Amino acid sequence: MRLLLVEDDDHVAAALSAILAKHGFTVTHARNGEEALQAVLPTAQGERPSYGVILLDLGLPDQDGYQVCGRIRKLTATPVIMVTARGDVRSRIHGLNLGADDYVVKPYDPGELLARIHAVSRRNAGAEETAGAGAAADGTQLRLGSVTIELPTRRVSVEGESVPLTRKEFDLLALLAQRPGVVFRREQIISEVWRTSWEGTGRTLEVHVASLRSKLRMPALIETVRGVGYRLVAPAA
Repeated sequence: MRLLLVEDDDHVAAALSAILAKHGFTVTHARNGEEALQAVLPTAQGERPSYGVILLDLGLPDQDGYQVCGRIRKLTATPVIMVTARGDVRSRIHGLNLGADDYVVKPYDPGELLARIHAVSRRNAGAEETAGAGAAADGTQLRLGSVTIELPTRRVSVEGESVPLTRKEFDLLALLAQRPGVVFRREQIISEVWRTSWEGTGRTLEVHVASLRSKLRMPALIETVRGVGYRLVAPAA
C-alpha cells in the first residue's frame, strides 16, 4: 500500500518510514502542508496520485494542520489519520469534522498506529459497498421528530436545514436511527460501522457520538447506556 506521511521532523519520519516499509508500505514523505497538498494534486497528465492512507501530523511549520486536513479532504477521499499531541475531545471532534477518519495521540505505540492504518483502509475499501446498500433502500427516509435521514442520498437535515456529516457520522446515525430505542452494544456499533473488532476504536466511537450531538444540536438524541453502549431516543414530532 502506498502511504503519504506528512511530518516535518526528518528523524521521526525516517524512523516511522522504516517501520512502515517493513510492513509492506511504500511511503511518500511530505515535510510541510504545501508539500502534502501538492502530493495529492493530479499530475500534468491528469493522473491523481493513489494513496491508501494519509498520515498527517498537525504540528506543521508552514500551515495549521487542521487547515491542511480540510484542504486535503476537498481534493481526495483518501482516509486521513491525524497525529498530534493534542488529545482533548474538542480537538478530536474538530479534526473529525474537517474530514479526518481517525485520530492518534502522541506518544503512540507503532503497533497501535499500524492497526489504525489497516482499520481505516478496510473501512475505505467497504465504503462503496456500504453506499450501494443504502441506495438499495428504495428512497427510504427516516423521520425522527425534526430530524430527517435520507438513506439513498446520505443526507441529514434538522427542521429542513441540511447538516453536513462525515461518512462515519452518517453511518453511525443511520444505524441507531433504524431502531430507535434499541440499545446497541459498543462492540456491535464498532463492528457494523467501522468493520473491525479492534478495541482501540472505542475512543473514536465516543468522539463521533459527541460530534453528532453537537452538529445536530440535540445532546439528548443519542443516549449513553453506561457499561453497554448507545441508543437513539426519538424526539417528539
